[in-house]
Amino acid sequence: MGMAEYQGKVKNIQDTPFGYTISVIGGKWKMVILYLLAENEQVRFNELKRQIGAITYKTLSSQLKELEADGLVRREEYPQIPPKVEYSLTNKAETLLPILEALCEWGVKNRND
Repeated sequence: MGMAEYQGKVKNIQDTPFGYTISVIGGKWKMVILYLLAENEQVRFNELKRQIGAITYKTLSSQLKELEADGLVRREEYPQIPPKVEYSLTNKAETLLPILEALCEWGVKNRND
C-alpha cells in the first residue's frame, strides 16, 4: 500500500506502514548503528561506541536493546572472562539495507546543493 491509500483515513501516523518503519529506525542513532553493523558484520559494544563517537554508553545500550526488541539486531554473548558480546544484523535488518543505500545515494547527489 502506498501513501495515497492512507490519505484522509489515518488518525495517527503510527497507524501506517510508514509510521511503523519510522518507529523502528527513527531517531538520531538507529540508522547509524544499522549502517555500522552492515559495514562491519559483527561488532563489539565498545567498537560501536568508538566508531560513533558522540553517543553516550547509556544511549547506545538503549538503542541496541530497542533494535534487538524490534528484531533488527542480534546480540551474541560469549561465556568467557572478560565477557564478550557482539552485535550483528538480523535477516530482517538486512532487508533495510537497500533503503539505507538509497539514503546514501540521495546524500551523494544532494550534499553539495
